[in-house]
Amino acid sequence: MRWLDAGDLPDELVALIDSLGPGEQLAVVRDGLPIASITKARGTSRPGTGDAGFRDRQPPAVEDVKVVVTAMKLSKSARSSLSEQLGPGYIVLDMHRAPRSADVLLIPPLSPQLIGSLSAMFPDAKVIISEIEDKELGVVYRGPVHRLLSAGADTYLPPSTIPHLARRLDQAVTQLNQIAAAGASAALTIEAPKDQDSPR
Repeated sequence: MRWLDAGDLPDELVALIDSLGPGEQLAVVRDGLPIASITKARGTSRPGTGDAGFRDRQPPAVEDVKVVVTAMKLSKSARSSLSEQLGPGYIVLDMHRAPRSADVLLIPPLSPQLIGSLSAMFPDAKVIISEIEDKELGVVYRGPVHRLLSAGADTYLPPSTIPHLARRLDQAVTQLNQIAAAGASAALTIEAPKDQDSPR
């Protein structure tokens, strides 16, 4: 019988296997097609938990687990932390170890050409751009907005129509005046309301 040492597998995959109950299966797919399955051995559990720890926990169905691809350099601890914070419905993988059928592509601010290339690698993934600054985990990915705010700008307003701009501008000025009156200083980023359309 051929075997793999769990220590050679990504932490996120080991955590997903650990979340299975005894006898439950995890399907391994490539481009949406099953190529193998992993069955949790009966009578096994994570050290210190015991099987009882799994009886009350319902792991998500395999088809409900969303694969998040990170196209940025993250340490194992940073990727594990992101996966843990997202919860059992997600698995976070480095782009070099992720399937083409991934659901989400998480990237830092990049050029349009590079974004297009990465999107072609994961054609079904929703592309999400994010700046990250987590000094505890040693992750810093700053983009143009951060650089502008660091250069002295007080506020960033996302793209919008003129009527929406007027409302956000008034909101920003009010907040900045309140901050100044309190003797503090901070840069603001006014997010676009979810129920309002922004130009695309």
